[in-house]
Amino acid sequence: MDNLIFHSALFGFIISIAAYEIGMLIKKKFKLAIFNPLLIAIFLIILFLLFFNVRYDEYNRGAKYLSYLLTPATICLAIPLYEQLDYLKKNAKAIIVGISSGVFASMTSILVLSVIFHFNHQEYVTLLPKSITTAIGIGVSEELGGIVTITVAVIIITGVLGNIIAEKVCHTFKIIEPVAKGVAIGSSAHAIGTAKAMEMGKVEAAISSLSIVVAGIITVFAVSIYANFM
Repeated sequence: MDNLIFHSALFGFIISIAAYEIGMLIKKKFKLAIFNPLLIAIFLIILFLLFFNVRYDEYNRGAKYLSYLLTPATICLAIPLYEQLDYLKKNAKAIIVGISSGVFASMTSILVLSVIFHFNHQEYVTLLPKSITTAIGIGVSEELGGIVTITVAVIIITGVLGNIIAEKVCHTFKIIEPVAKGVAIGSSAHAIGTAKAMEMGKVEAAISSLSIVVAGIITVFAVSIYANFM
């Protein structure tokens, strides 16, 4: 589009923030899990780009700067972790075993589904880092030769879905222990899921934050093994 606004380096950045704020307002108004702010922002941005015929590269010229905030945002999750440090020490063994189980369950499910649907190696490794934070998942996908853009999309979808269904799953399976909730959410739905854990309680938030880091580290080492299975 020839409009100078759409060619501005800040255009993508501003439209992304605006779309997310609209998502936040909708979430606060209706208070339903399905109205996830990130999910709403994604749909609004897609509709905006299609309606005004804005090319993705024009939008991404400014939006890409948001990606630089992923790593510091993930590091900030150490704050609730520090606040619950004594609680974490008391449950260290259960937490580590739980996170490890979550990571291997995630990658094993990807392996099984890849075999069932006859995915090739590139498609398979693209999906392997689906349950870790984007900041780590991008590097893992690149190293394995996956399709990075699809990896990012799958990670976001996984996180948003986890955020939406986390409370319902815990209620359905009668999971009431805060540590169990935090491990399940953090090891399966990374930072986006942790946002929901923060709404559930301080312990859930701390454990979920820890799970993101540990799950990321375990995944980095485990994918080199799982990548050879297909």
